[in-house]
Amino acid sequence: MQEQITSNVLMIRPVNFNFNEQTAESNKFQNKGTDENINFSAQVAFDQFVEQLELRGINVMVIEDTPEPFTPDSIFPNNWISMHHSGKVVLYPMEAPNRRAERRRDILDKIKQKYDLNVVLDFTHFEEENKFLEGTGSLVLDRMHRVAFACISSRTNPEVLAAWKKQMNYDLVAFNAFDQNQHPIYHTNVVMCMGDTFCVICLESISDLDERLMIKQKLESLGKEVIEISLGQMNEFAGNMLLVKNKLGKKFLVMSDRAYRSLSKHKVELLEDYAEIIHPDLGVIETYGGGSARCMIAEIHLPEI
Repeated sequence: MQEQITSNVLMIRPVNFNFNEQTAESNKFQNKGTDENINFSAQVAFDQFVEQLELRGINVMVIEDTPEPFTPDSIFPNNWISMHHSGKVVLYPMEAPNRRAERRRDILDKIKQKYDLNVVLDFTHFEEENKFLEGTGSLVLDRMHRVAFACISSRTNPEVLAAWKKQMNYDLVAFNAFDQNQHPIYHTNVVMCMGDTFCVICLESISDLDERLMIKQKLESLGKEVIEISLGQMNEFAGNMLLVKNKLGKKFLVMSDRAYRSLSKHKVELLEDYAEIIHPDLGVIETYGGGSARCMIAEIHLPEI
């Protein structure tokens, strides 16, 4: 059985981080600002985050973004690439034209130097049909049981989901999730975080009660303890967590400080039963980029060479 968690991750250090006009329509978590030092502040937060991971023995492959072309969201690589235990790498179709340039061949070449990458599955041709699927933003994977959860939005298209399912041989659980204003939630990884034996999820965002029950029962059938968060906590990025481990197998649950502070003492203690919590301050990235800790990490599940 494939492991759910890895000690190897990929992160992209930004050079042009900023509010992205092209993604703001579907991402209600983004806020426009006037801070002229946004990119510098994001680099500081990024470097501190990487340091916190490395201090705990998590292996971070840091790749610098390039000044050209302009890619204000390059700090969120998990939307364009996913890496799998089988040696497969998947490239995904992205909604915003300025995000498509984040897919860089030289990054794949660097990954190949350390990991056994033997197949690249490329779904980017769907962009020509305006159909999108944004990596492990759109797909929350139970890798152990080969089940993918996906909330439908403009960035998570049912047709691309079906094509992905066919190629990857996963069961697919699609559902609808909405924010407090009934806007579809842009990415599934804002709604839920899949652990090995637990799942953090905002069931409240799934307004169809039959669908809500179906999701809860599916998670329980996979042996997960369902840990619910509220819409308010989801808005603080408490769904945008990632479980990782270090080289010794010790588990860590990564979330932002904003997400951490939104949780009750009881919920924190519940999560600490599963893993030590790492919660860097990612405020500038969350405010202007509309993504948080999980979005910044692309897990490397490829076999090491």
